[in-house]
Order: sequence, then C-alpha cells, then structure tokens
Amino acid sequence: MARERLPTIRRVIDACRIAAVPVVYTRHVLRDDFEISPLETAYQPRLRAAGMREGSDGTAIVPELAPRPADPVISKHRYDAFFGTPLDTILRNIRGIGQVDTLIIVGTVTNICCESTARSAFMRDLKVVFLSDANAGLDDQSHNATLAIIGRVFGRVMTADQLIEQL
Repeated sequence: MARERLPTIRRVIDACRIAAVPVVYTRHVLRDDFEISPLETAYQPRLRAAGMREGSDGTAIVPELAPRPADPVISKHRYDAFFGTPLDTILRNIRGIGQVDTLIIVGTVTNICCESTARSAFMRDLKVVFLSDANAGLDDQSHNATLAIIGRVFGRVMTADQLIEQL
C-alpha cells in the first residue's frame, strides 16, 4: 500500500511548497548501542538486530520524497513524532512564533506512527489534517479504523485533492 501512495504524497509536498507551508520530515530510528525503545523491540524482537537502524532502508526517506536541504528532518525513537524530539518547538517557530496551528499528516504507517502523532498533535492544541489517500497502513482494515477515529475525535480527514484545493 505504501509505494502506491508515493505520487499522492509527492503532490501534497509540492502543493505545500507552492503555498509556503513548511514541510517537516520524520524518520524512525532505533539504536545499536542500547534499546532506545525497549517495548517496541520486546514486542517485535526482529528489530533488535535488523530494520530501522541508522543507515538501513528502514530509516531512509525514499528518493521520490527527498527533503530539500532546508527541510527539518527529525529522527524519532518512538511512534509518536513529538515524543522526545524537537518537533513541537520546530512547529511552534518555523514560520515565526505561534504561526503554525495545523499539522497535515502524510506517511506510514497510518495506524501506528501517523495516528500516534495525530493524537499527540491534538493534545498540544494543534489542528490535525489527516489525508486518507496520502497515508498508508499495514492493511485496509487498520487504515480505515484510524481514519474513522481521527475524523470522529482528533482531526479532519480529507483527500489530497481536498487539501490542495484549500491551500
């Protein structure tokens, strides 16, 4: 599901750039020297030795979505991109103090990292826009469940076309 979303995510990034909306990237990185996310590796033991390690494909931003040199790229160690990272500070200041009030979420995995970050943004009083066709889940059932709960409680769910029209 993730690869098929790349053209849509690319269109959203391009539209945001045209509208002068800052683009911030996150990547999930585990460490080799100690368990930075012990419950994650306890529940998924394969991550102790492979995947999501610095330099691995699991942490790379795909070339189709490559950041520009000035784009912030945040390495996170938990599903929630706010937890233990400078994301909140960056968002609160990237356009000037207090200018950003909305977070547009695109990426993977819909029901894990994207949903965790959306909920955390909501708890920080940021409006959440969650794009149904620019997020990719593990499967359709979990993807759709996340869209339902985000749209019901934590933000606005829309398509990339709807967002681009509003930008």
